[in-house]
Amino acid sequence: MTDKIKNLCLRTATGIAFVAVLVGGILWSNVTFTLLFAVITGLSVWEFCQVVNRRADVQTNAVICTVAGIYLFLAVSGFCSNLTPSGVFIPYLLSVVYLLVSELYLKSEHALNNWAYTMMSQMYVALPFASLNILAYQPEASYSIGVAYAGMLPLSVFVFLWASDSGAYCFGSLFGRHKLFPRISPNKSWEGSVGGGLVAVAASQIFACFEPSLDRWEWLGLALTVVIFGTWGDLVESLLKRQLQIKDSGNILPGHGGMLDRFDSSLLAIPASVIYLYTLTLL
Repeated sequence: MTDKIKNLCLRTATGIAFVAVLVGGILWSNVTFTLLFAVITGLSVWEFCQVVNRRADVQTNAVICTVAGIYLFLAVSGFCSNLTPSGVFIPYLLSVVYLLVSELYLKSEHALNNWAYTMMSQMYVALPFASLNILAYQPEASYSIGVAYAGMLPLSVFVFLWASDSGAYCFGSLFGRHKLFPRISPNKSWEGSVGGGLVAVAASQIFACFEPSLDRWEWLGLALTVVIFGTWGDLVESLLKRQLQIKDSGNILPGHGGMLDRFDSSLLAIPASVIYLYTLTLL
């Protein structure tokens, strides 16, 4: 068996396991959803801090950033599920204040860089994952706590991203001629992106057949939102890796790289989906 075939088998096995864990964790219950993404948030923030700390002019506190990121996810989960009051965010705010004030005493020559990357670990990584809770818990008057767990909405974001990625690969391989963003990602093409968008739109109509929380046009709009911002999310992480001069963000997922490599698209697609669905409630 050649190395290429071995790598393909490894990527396939990891991909299947990854999808199975993600889908199972989201659909099984709100408890498994919370535990799964608390772990994913922690691993992703830790990985981000480890990557940026490779720079000689950056030193983030990976432990506190990771704990703060996990706490933010759990705090938003408790608040969105009506289990905790807004005061649950106070410890998180205190951790942010500590991360800022601590630089006064560390005597680092690059305090501004430390602040910037520390806050980026929260805004770029932790906050998008925490925003999944806004999708997962929807108002429901018939429930005693006033909200119901709706796993299909957060799941749809990932399904649309997977559909878009698969479609983009197939259409790009067959018809790709015009580069989408050659300075950042020379392999992406406009043809692939449009093809991926069409596949995601098709997937959205399947959701519309089985999930009545949104109508067909609203599902279509959500799919397009995910595709557009997911593409930007992918490009943002590609730019980050180029700036840091690394190929992969980590190696925790054999054949797929790190957590940020797998969730790069979702880091912009998730908050964009929240904004889209919130806008629908205002119309």
